[in-house]
Amino acid sequence: MYACFTMQDYFKKQIALPQDHGSWVFIFSPLLIGIFAGGSFTLSTFNLILAAMSAFLIRQPMTVIVKAYSGRRPKSDLAAARFWVLIYGSIAALALLGLILQNFSFLLILAVPGIPVFAWHLWLVSQRAERKQAGIEVIATGVLSLVAPAAYWVGVGRYDPLGWWLFLWAWLQSAASIVYAYLRLEQRELKQDQAAVMSGSEKWALGKRAFLYTSFNLGASLILGWANWIPQFIFIPFLVQWLETIWGITHPAAGWKPVRIGVRQLIVSMLWTILFIIFNRS
Repeated sequence: MYACFTMQDYFKKQIALPQDHGSWVFIFSPLLIGIFAGGSFTLSTFNLILAAMSAFLIRQPMTVIVKAYSGRRPKSDLAAARFWVLIYGSIAALALLGLILQNFSFLLILAVPGIPVFAWHLWLVSQRAERKQAGIEVIATGVLSLVAPAAYWVGVGRYDPLGWWLFLWAWLQSAASIVYAYLRLEQRELKQDQAAVMSGSEKWALGKRAFLYTSFNLGASLILGWANWIPQFIFIPFLVQWLETIWGITHPAAGWKPVRIGVRQLIVSMLWTILFIIFNRS
């Protein structure tokens, strides 16, 4: 007998869209940074957005497929997951064809690092080991950050080494954001009375890694800005994340729900993106 599927079976957001809602900022932030830095919005920009978003979105149905074959999801999800892989894959292919025809074929090289990282993610999913993998998340955001120079090059109509600065800053912020989020998730496991009696040294020992990441970003942007290698006030968005990290270290998120932690960091990341766009153009 053949299974009967309705349209509702295919249009399930848990199959079509990423369920880790905080991940959206890791694609939108570098994309917006690159577009505004490029200073123009053309048909090639539109094609790049389609290609980047399709590549980002295809991860969810591919993950569902791997989970279905490894017994973590019902086999009935396979039809919808394959449908969305076909949709996203087709859109990405057409958008990339458009970029090639518009003389931006050199952008394809930026997709190469994503292949092993994506394969690594799917392998972890098959092993039920994809959660709490800060290392691969940092590397994955580096892949997503490559959309910043791509959008910049499309905007200016040519390759320009300055695009790599955008990639670097976007990745450094994403990495610091992830490390800080993991700190907050670790803190939430504390009980209220435990957090209340923690000494200052204990709080800082717990948050040392997050502080080092954000301090490096702030220090590097200050020094390079002072040396006139980059816009002088580009340190301001990094200052926002640095101050948030200090506040988070000294105010443990004991008992916080993950959604509260995610929303707060999402707001900080959005503010970082807006300020970066403003001061990168100044």
